[in-house]
Amino acid sequence: MRDVNTSKEVIEKAESARAKQAKFGQDISLDSYAESAEPIEYQDDLSRLPQAAKDRMLEVGVVTDGSIKRSGTVVQMDSSVIHSLMKQDNVEVMSTNQAMKKHGWLSDYLWKAVAVDADKYTAHVELHHSDGYFIRSLPGSKSMYPVQACLYLNKRNLAQTVHNIIIAEENSELHIITGCTSGGKNEPGLHLGVSEFYVKKGAKVSFTMIHNWDPQIAVRPRTGIIVEEGGMFISNYVIMKPVQTLQTNPVARCLGDNAVVRFNSILVAQQGSSLDIGSQVILDGKGSRTEIVSRAITTGGLITARGYIEGNAPDVKGHLECRGLILGEKGVIHAIPELKGQIAGIDLSHEAAVGKIAEEEVEYLMMRGLTRDEATATIVRGFLRVDIEGLPEELNQELRHAVEASEKDIM
Repeated sequence: MRDVNTSKEVIEKAESARAKQAKFGQDISLDSYAESAEPIEYQDDLSRLPQAAKDRMLEVGVVTDGSIKRSGTVVQMDSSVIHSLMKQDNVEVMSTNQAMKKHGWLSDYLWKAVAVDADKYTAHVELHHSDGYFIRSLPGSKSMYPVQACLYLNKRNLAQTVHNIIIAEENSELHIITGCTSGGKNEPGLHLGVSEFYVKKGAKVSFTMIHNWDPQIAVRPRTGIIVEEGGMFISNYVIMKPVQTLQTNPVARCLGDNAVVRFNSILVAQQGSSLDIGSQVILDGKGSRTEIVSRAITTGGLITARGYIEGNAPDVKGHLECRGLILGEKGVIHAIPELKGQIAGIDLSHEAAVGKIAEEEVEYLMMRGLTRDEATATIVRGFLRVDIEGLPEELNQELRHAVEASEKDIM
């Protein structure tokens, strides 16, 4: 539990929110899951973890053997942070509870980017004194390599609660790759993750998240981002493996002038999976801008792809793009783009398209010697192209690897 006392107001808000229904999507009964897990022993050396766990982590971009360079590592398994390591002097990496003990000022950030009473899931995270990871880049610093974080759900039927805080101080640059996964046992479980990002003046954060859950896992991340003047936040989200139900709708607020936010999502819903995924950007700073891009494929599951941009300041620009591809006969993609302008002189736009692979494209490639399956795979690969402006090439390569590793499951 945290040493810092939670304010009476926060506790009251959490208590009142606990009984609320989620604001969108499928509701989950919290009473169906265990609230705690036995503590897991701290690991100085991740290479000593069971091979099955290391393999699952590697599938979501988290390396345990040092074969790929990282600026730091933090791993939470069930309710225990079992490993944290800093490899760069100007980047802090540790558990959230450890950071709360070290930095008294950190309580000023808690629940400022995400409201504790947003819904019963955020309330549950606070009321159970969750741990998580704390990552911070010091002023003017630049992370040499990405920091990696892993959230691993292993206990059967556990409600894993996580509260992460990420701070990029002024004029710093921070790159993070987070892998979220479960034990591969095809057992039920629930992941509740709150993540709060604070991007200070002139800072840049790229955050790449890869999910690889089991078909009986329910997932409810809640994320808030605050971007100050001249700051940049880039989010890349990939889920291509089966999951029972996933619901997330991060909200980014560009509070400073010329702030930039980009959301990029690659979504695959296989049969039995239900994905309700969105991104919201509030442009409150003059000249701030955003781009929200999603690529969605269903092979039998349900995808609700949301996007929302709100312009409240002069000279802001925003574009929302959702493209969906239906492979097979039973999948459903529901695209919901929304724009809201509240002042003259703004430039907001959106485009959405959902359909199947055009037969003429397949035939064109077959005429050049490809089989039908090869032609289809080539088109899908192009559809999921993930080179992203502003992302370090190392992370672009890891994104491409994650997509390529999942292609055979899609087909």
